[in-house]
This record gives sequence, C-alpha cells and structure tokens, in this order.
Amino acid sequence: MLPSLPITVAVAFVAAAAGDQVGYFIGKRVGPALFHRPRSRLFNPTNVTRAESFFDRRGPVAVVVARFIPVVRTFTPIVAGVGRMRYRTFVAYNLVGAALWGVGITTTGYFLGEIRVIKDNLDYAAIVILIASLTPVALEYRRHRRRAARAEG
Repeated sequence: MLPSLPITVAVAFVAAAAGDQVGYFIGKRVGPALFHRPRSRLFNPTNVTRAESFFDRRGPVAVVVARFIPVVRTFTPIVAGVGRMRYRTFVAYNLVGAALWGVGITTTGYFLGEIRVIKDNLDYAAIVILIASLTPVALEYRRHRRRAARAEG
C-alpha cells in the first residue's frame, strides 16, 4: 500500500494549493463588487479595510495556519484576495501551507493509522483531532471578547 502514498500526497498538495488559488482569485475579482452594495453586516466596506490591515500584519502566517482550522480554511484565501494581499506573498505561503497540510497531514495520518491503538479507537482519535483544531479558534475568540469588554468598560 505504500506506493499509493506518494500519489495521494501529491494529489493532496496540488488540490490544496489549487483550491486556495481559486479562492484568492474569487476574492480579488468578485469581492470588491460585493462591497459596493448597501452596507450590511458582512459586506461592510470597513471590513475590507480591516482585512487589508490584517493581511499586511499577519497575512502570511494566516494563510498557513488557516489550513489547520476547520471553516476558517475556506474563507482565508477569499479574504486574502478581497484584502489585496500581495499575490507573490500569497502564492509563496499558499505553497508552504499546502505542503504542510497536504503532505504533512496525509503522511502523518497514514503512519498514525498503522498504530494499533489508534486504528482500534479511530472515533476517539477523530474527536481529539477536532478538539485540537478548534482550540486555537476558541482561545482567539475568548481573547477578542475580553479585549472588547475592556474597551467598553
């Protein structure tokens, strides 16, 4: 079964990189048009300014780390396009993220799947992975709420 691992890893890498490229171009091409509509909670022009500022400060790290956070990974490349992140920077970190995610996670999963304890308790392993991937989001949300509460009071 090992000969299929390199093929799986290659396909995962290409799919991850291509998917984020498509997301970036959708954000870059379609995103600005959405913000010409009347102000709404999601399509507020100030959100574009905030996205640009965010990607100026933390864009490269966000592109890589977002791959490991469910739901966030879907929107990060789109927001990077809307936020006008430099394309060359996006591509470089997109490829790094695709390698870490597509190659790293696939290979790790393959070898962990060979360990009997994990193989016999796959449900529990999936729950641990889900909790581990959502923990950073929960911590950031909590930190954001605390800052907002301090700013109000």
